Amino acid sequence: MNNLNKPRFLLSVLFLSTITAIVFTNLESSSHFFKSTQIAISESLGWFIILTANGFLIFSTYLAFTRFKNIRLGGANAVPAYSYSNWIAMLFSAGLGIGLLFYGVAEPIGNLNDYPEMTDDLSYNAGKALSLTNLHWGLHGWAVYAALGLCFAFASYNRNKAFRVSSLLGSSVEENKPLAALIDIIAILTTIIGIATSLGLGASQINGGLDYVFDIKINEFIIIIFITLLGLISVCLGLDNGIKRLSQINMVIAISLVAGVLLIGPTVFILNAMVQNAGLYINEILSLSTWTEAYNDSIYQNGYTLFYFTWWFAWAPFVSLFIARISYGRTIKEFIIGVLFVPSLIVFIWMGIFGNSAMYLIINNISDIGGAVSQNASTALFALYDTMSFSFGFSLISLILIVTFFVTSSDSGALVASMLSSKKGADIDGDSPLISRITWAILLGLVAAVLLKAGGLGALQTAVVIFGIPFSIITAFACRELYRTLKDESQN
Repeated sequence: MNNLNKPRFLLSVLFLSTITAIVFTNLESSSHFFKSTQIAISESLGWFIILTANGFLIFSTYLAFTRFKNIRLGGANAVPAYSYSNWIAMLFSAGLGIGLLFYGVAEPIGNLNDYPEMTDDLSYNAGKALSLTNLHWGLHGWAVYAALGLCFAFASYNRNKAFRVSSLLGSSVEENKPLAALIDIIAILTTIIGIATSLGLGASQINGGLDYVFDIKINEFIIIIFITLLGLISVCLGLDNGIKRLSQINMVIAISLVAGVLLIGPTVFILNAMVQNAGLYINEILSLSTWTEAYNDSIYQNGYTLFYFTWWFAWAPFVSLFIARISYGRTIKEFIIGVLFVPSLIVFIWMGIFGNSAMYLIINNISDIGGAVSQNASTALFALYDTMSFSFGFSLISLILIVTFFVTSSDSGALVASMLSSKKGADIDGDSPLISRITWAILLGLVAAVLLKAGGLGALQTAVVIFGIPFSIITAFACRELYRTLKDESQN
């Protein structure tokens, strides 16, 4: 408790509890507010979201090829604390997790159903759907983590700053205590809302999967309570005994699952399609990443590109700080390659295998997977398994993986929120108070449950948009300060 920053902690808990209570006691009006707010933000600030996401990608890629690329996080003699495999496993589990399982089938098929510029050529449409999927889940998203994560890592390991967002914005902000506290509180709230979105998706998919596979119906609140309790256990174990072990388990199960789908599914079709997807993505990345739907009378961007980009923004304080914590000893070039390019490649493989397995069903009229996605996105993955051998085994493994990803997200999020609300914030495992970690783990589950009750997936999406946009502005200023610092130090 001695290291607990009481103003940051108590005010964050107060604001979050107040927001949650207001939403819970005004469910109908809250649902209407969420819908109208998302539409208003998307219509007014869509251009800003698109430009900001592209800016982070340009900035992150640029740093990997500048004279700063060989600077080592922690100093010239710093040695990495984790092997490459453990490092990638932990940042991947924290950075994606549940989202890949929920959207692995639903996202490509959703794009096929909803993208307004599709034609009558199904082969063209399938390629476009996968290109959009890679846009939403690939380089642009991980660039946000790479940019802010590098800000955290350099400020903490090379300049001995606290692991807090306000530490990234220069001395003028740090010395203004009320402003610094406000920025850190925004970061904490953004972290909780961003993770709560994923926890809500996970609860929906676990519930849908149990109903679809086992004909077992469980209230989503009970699922969230159960997973939150598992998260609390992992939180108490700490980084090396909790998150590290869970991440290793996640990667083993995920690799086994995706390899099984590739081998049991239409293997040759999937491999051919993935090569074609790679070419299409590279060829179309500029046009797709700057498309704002200006000439279309449609609302595709609201539920897809703008939602995904702001979701990455909202997850940035959580994932970036966590990545920084485990990246001691890496050079800037290593960091960018490991955080930006390697996970993006893993995402392309995952989405390519699951997405093209679903596309194969549509192209060959084997199953109405498109209708299954439209009806209930949370069960789309299990509908795909229904068309394959060993469907029960795949479904069971996926449910286990959703749970382990769920616990990892809850655990990591609670640790990071605790770190942001501690005095020094220098050691994620031993320096953040246990009572703080437990409080945040409980609040994560509570917020996810209330948002689901207030409007389901739509409420979760809108909450991410509302909190993600302000934090993207803070991240942009942090990137400016990082570049200024790197430039000044290289001249000394």
